Amino acid sequence: MQIPEQPDKTLLMRLQEGEARAFATVYELYKQPMALRLLQLVRNEAYAEELLQDVFMKVWETRALINPDLSFKAYLYRIATNMAFNFMQRASKEREIMERIIQSSTELYEHVEAELLNKENEQLIARILDGLPTQCRSVFTAVKLDGFSHKEAAERFGISTHTVNNHVQKASKYLKTYLTSPGGLPFLLALYLFS
Repeated sequence: MQIPEQPDKTLLMRLQEGEARAFATVYELYKQPMALRLLQLVRNEAYAEELLQDVFMKVWETRALINPDLSFKAYLYRIATNMAFNFMQRASKEREIMERIIQSSTELYEHVEAELLNKENEQLIARILDGLPTQCRSVFTAVKLDGFSHKEAAERFGISTHTVNNHVQKASKYLKTYLTSPGGLPFLLALYLFS
C-alpha cells in the first residue's frame, strides 16, 4: 500500500474538527510507517510501540493546529522524531542517575563494611592484649595500632624509647605465642566469628 504524502484535505479538516472516524483513517494510513520510523530511532520494538501510541495521542490533542495545506507526513515525522529524542534523553538521564546511585551505594557499603571490619579487628586485638600488663598494652596499641613513632610514644608515656621498644617487642612476642599456641588461632577465629 502506497503511503500518501498528504491525505485528502477534507479528511484532515474532519480530523481538525474532532471526528473520530477521520482520526481512525489517518491512524490506519500512517501507523505502519510511523512504527518503522520509531523503531529506527529507538531500536526497541516495545518502546517504539509505546511511542507510536504517544505520537497519535499528540496528533489527536493538537488536531486543531494541523494545517491541511502542509505535508501531514512531515508533521507526523517531526512529532515522532521529537518524541523519540525526548524519550532517549530521558532514558539516558535515568540511566546516569541509576549508575550514580549504584556507584555511591556500593562505595558507601564498602566503606561501612571496611569500617565494621576494622572495629571488629580492633576489638579482637584488644581482647587478646588484655593478657598483657597495662603499660605494655598501652604502648603497643599506641605504636602498632595508632601509628605513634617510638619517640612520640616515649614522650606520651614518660618513658625512654628503649622501654617503648621493649614493650612493643614483648607484646609482639606475646601475640605470636598466643596465635601459635594450641588454642590460640582457633580461639581467635571463634572470637572473630561469634562475637
